[in-house]
Formats: sequence, structure tokens, C-alpha cells
Amino acid sequence: MPRFFLEVSYKGTAYSGFQIQHNANTVQAEIEKAVGVLMKGASPEIDGHILTLTGSSRTDAGVHALQNFFHFDLPVPPGQWKGIKTNEQFIYKLNAILPSDIVVKGISQVQETAHCRFDAISREYKYYTYQHKDPFLEDRALYFPFNLNIPLMQEAATIIRHYTDFTSFSKRNTQVKTFQCNILESGWSIQNNCLVYTVVANRFLRGMVRGLTATMLKVGRGTLTLAEFKSIIELKDCTKASFAVPAKGLFLISVNY
Repeated sequence: MPRFFLEVSYKGTAYSGFQIQHNANTVQAEIEKAVGVLMKGASPEIDGHILTLTGSSRTDAGVHALQNFFHFDLPVPPGQWKGIKTNEQFIYKLNAILPSDIVVKGISQVQETAHCRFDAISREYKYYTYQHKDPFLEDRALYFPFNLNIPLMQEAATIIRHYTDFTSFSKRNTQVKTFQCNILESGWSIQNNCLVYTVVANRFLRGMVRGLTATMLKVGRGTLTLAEFKSIIELKDCTKASFAVPAKGLFLISVNY
């Protein structure tokens, strides 16, 4: 059966994460509902078909994404449905149904064996903080009005690249079989009046980026030394790391194939 990748972007403030959940609204639930509206009467081949979306990354409640992907299987391409002549028209109609904080950016047919999660070679995340009060950043970054030793935080970010086991930065109750991650990029920068932590890796653990960010902020404030930061990584104990930064500052920037 033909398989399709759907590229999406969303502001996660109003949602209980990306992946569908019982008794909670999610990005996946909104997209499945919107596509379902367009599927009604679209083609005899898909009448009664239950659409199931598979996500490339499971962002937590309140986390945003500039780029994320779903894949799904349907016997008839959306660009051939009744009343829809092109993929562009499908995207236009889908976005008209979706709430304003979710947008579909593209759709493409791929090989039937393609998998939007397992075929990804890397993902990029950014965590945004700001040190001077700004009402326009309140829902998209962490207000952190403290003196920070940014060069020291940069050293901590560099240290991260020398490790592969991030057990200390994975929240409990996760179902992963390994805590191994290959960090391709890790660093702090100033972007549009924000202090931003950027990290690129082949995979991420549950809560990992927020854990790294919160723990490095402790280094920046002087409440944690670089030696203690290294020790936290090496102890492989998530009770030693800090996860005390909110979801609103975290963005999934891109998924790379």
C-alpha cells in the first residue's frame, strides 16, 4: 500500500504532547481528525478506512516543533481524492480544518518500507531562555533573570559530546532498551535576545534535552562545577540531574533523513 510522509509544525502549548493519548488532546489527534474529515466520500477505496499516523518524534506536553513528521498508508493518494486535484490543494484544505497552532507544510509519497521514526539519522532541538523580561517570549522560552557564566556553560556543552551514555538525563518509566546517544552538536549561543542551547543527535531520550539544559544552567549559576557535571553523566543516575525547566522553551527544530 502506498505510504506518505506528512511534514507538520506546531505550537505545543495547548496539547498534551505529539502522540495520541486517551482522554487528552494531542497534535496527532487533531491531524487524524482533520484528515478524517477530508476522507469522507473522497474515494470508494478509502471509505471506512481508519487512518493511523506514525510519528517521527514524541514531543512532550507543551513542547513546540518547527518540523516533525508523520507517515501513513492509504490506497489512494490524497491528491486524487474527490474534490482534491493536487497535493497542494490537499494541504490547503487540511490547514483550513486544523486549529491555528498546527500547520501541515508538505506531503510526499515515499517507499512502502520508509519509516519516519526509524529512518531518521538525526534530530535537532533548541531550548530558549531569556534574561530580560519580554512579554512576547513568555510562552516560548524560559525567563531566567540570573547572572550566568556562559563560557563555563559552553565548556559543559562541549563535555557532553565526549559521552554516549545519557542514563542520567533520561526520565524514569521509559521503555527504551538503550541509553546510548551519539551527540553530533552541542553548544550555547545568543539568538534574537535569547540564550539558546542547541543539540543535535542520532536519537534522544525522554526528557533528555530539558535535563541537559537545566543541569547546565546550574553550572552557569555556579551551583554546580564542571567536575560535578561530568560526575553526573558518569554516575548514570537520573536523580542526580536537574529537569527543572518548563516544556515551553523546547523546540524540535528538524528531523533529518
